[in-house]
Amino acid sequence: MYTRLIEFASPDFDIALRLRDQVLRKPLKMEFYPEDIAEEYDSYHLACFDDHDEILGVLTLKPISDDILKMRQVAVKLGNQGKGIGTYLVQSAEKLAIGEGYSQFELHARESAVKFYKRLDYKTLGKKFEEVGIPHYKMVKKQLK
Repeated sequence: MYTRLIEFASPDFDIALRLRDQVLRKPLKMEFYPEDIAEEYDSYHLACFDDHDEILGVLTLKPISDDILKMRQVAVKLGNQGKGIGTYLVQSAEKLAIGEGYSQFELHARESAVKFYKRLDYKTLGKKFEEVGIPHYKMVKKQLK
């Protein structure tokens, strides 16, 4: 298993987008619109691959400021959740962020994912709120290591 950045609008990006759609959007009866996708041109797109170069998981990192990245759209292929892929992907994203000069991540975690992020030393900020029709919490991790 390994991670690498994938280019916006590349064939790997299209595969990652289908994975995100299947895992994150379709269960909520949502879809991607071209204007949503176009806004990701300046983001980092990180994918986790298996030994056969198949994408197992993806996430997007959107620069918020010179030292903060917002982690978005974390998705692991159905049937592969609970196997450490998400943890590996997030840890790889943290290393990438440090290498690029960032020191903090923030994210909006679905309520069902809060425990996952807490195990990785993320902290909740504020109260629960609704986003895309489901409960979320803002979470942060400062001083990435």
